[in-house]
Formats: sequence, C-alpha cells, structure tokens
Amino acid sequence: MSTTQRSSTPPHNVPPCVPKGMRPRLAALRAAEDGMGTVEYAIGTLAAAAFAAVLYSVVTGDSVVSALTALIERALSAGF
Repeated sequence: MSTTQRSSTPPHNVPPCVPKGMRPRLAALRAAEDGMGTVEYAIGTLAAAAFAAVLYSVVTGDSVVSALTALIERALSAGF
C-alpha cells in the first residue's frame, strides 16, 4: 500500500472529472485569467452607468414628460 496521499482538490479549482493529462493545461488556462473578474465588474459598472445616463436623458426629455403628465392627469380625472 502506498502511504502518499494525493490532494483531492486539483490546482486552480480544476474539476475532478477532467482527465489527469488535461489538468495541467486547464489549470494554466484558468490561471491566465486570474483577475479578470475585477475588469468584468468594472466594465459592467461603466455600462450600467452609461445606460442610466441615457435613460435619464430620455425620461427627462420634453416628449416623455408631457406624455407622462397627460397619462397621470387622465388617470386622476377618471371617474369611479
């Protein structure tokens, strides 16, 4: 019997179902993307801020404000 113990967790969270010969290659690929999460969150935040700015400019435009005002006035003047 062998007394050496192998780690049950492959490097860089490589799933155990990956064949042993592919684990180093997959681990290297996953290690190359370390830190990408931060960049993706930053780009997503910038995109959300840009969308909010466009939405704000559309909603505060004269045509939208007048349409919303007319809709609210019509709703308030409706009889029950």
